[in-house]
Amino acid sequence: MALLATKLLLAPAFVVGASLVARRFGPRVGGLVAGLPVVAGPILLVYALAHGRAFAAGAAAGTLLGLVSLIAFVVVYARLAGRLFWGASMLAGWLAFAAATAAFSAISIPAGAALAVAGGGLLLGLASLPRPGVGAEAHPEPPRWDLPVRAGCALALVLSLTAVAGWLGPQLSGLLAPFPIIATVLATFTHAQRGTDELHALLRGLVSGFGAFALFCFTLAISLRRMDTASAFALATALALLTQAGALVLLAWGGRRQLGTPSRVS
Repeated sequence: MALLATKLLLAPAFVVGASLVARRFGPRVGGLVAGLPVVAGPILLVYALAHGRAFAAGAAAGTLLGLVSLIAFVVVYARLAGRLFWGASMLAGWLAFAAATAAFSAISIPAGAALAVAGGGLLLGLASLPRPGVGAEAHPEPPRWDLPVRAGCALALVLSLTAVAGWLGPQLSGLLAPFPIIATVLATFTHAQRGTDELHALLRGLVSGFGAFALFCFTLAISLRRMDTASAFALATALALLTQAGALVLLAWGGRRQLGTPSRVS
C-alpha cells in the first residue's frame, strides 16, 4: 500500500514542485529539476518488487532507449509550439514518442550500448531544440486552480500508464516507463500560460537534465544483477542526484558569467 501511494503521489507532487521551482528560479532550472526520473524510478521499483530484479534490470535497459523516445516528444513539441496550439503540439509529440517506442520495441541491446544510444539522443535533442528568446515578457499570475490541475493531470497519466505497462514484458515495459508524464504537464501549461520562449527554455533545461535520468537507468541495469534491490536503487538515486546537482551548479555558474562585467582590455 505504501509503494502504491508513493507511485501515485510522487509524480503529481513533483510536477507541483518543478512548477514552483520554475516560477522562482526560471523555466530552465525548473526543467532541469524535472529531468530526474521521478516517474520511471518508482515504476522500475514496482517491477523489481513484483517481477524480480532480472525483470527490472531488463526494463531499466529498455528505459534507456525509451529516454530517446521521450527526447523525441520534447523536440517535436518544441519545434511545433510556435505554429500550433498546445493540444496539437502535445498530440504530435505523443505520436513521435509512440513511433520511436515502436521502432525500439524490436531492438534488444546491452545496457552499455543503450546508454550510448541515449547519450547520442540527448546530444542530438539539445542540438535540435529551438533556442529561447532573450527578452522577458510579463505574464499574469497563474490562477489558484493551476497547481491542483497540474497535479491531477499527472496523476491521470500515471494511472493510465501503470494500468497497462507491467504485463508487457521487460523490454516494452521499460520503453514505456519514461512516457512523458511530467514533460507533458509542464510543457502544455507553460505553453498555454507563458508562451513559446519560456517553453523552449523549460524544454532545453529538461533535456539537459536527462543525463541524470540515463545514469540512473544504466546503474540499475548493471547493479540489479549484482546487488539487492534496496542497494541498487540507493546507488542509482545517489548518482542521479549528484549528477543533477552538478548540472545545477554549472547552470548557475554560466548564468553568473553572462551577468558578469566584460573583462578590461589593457
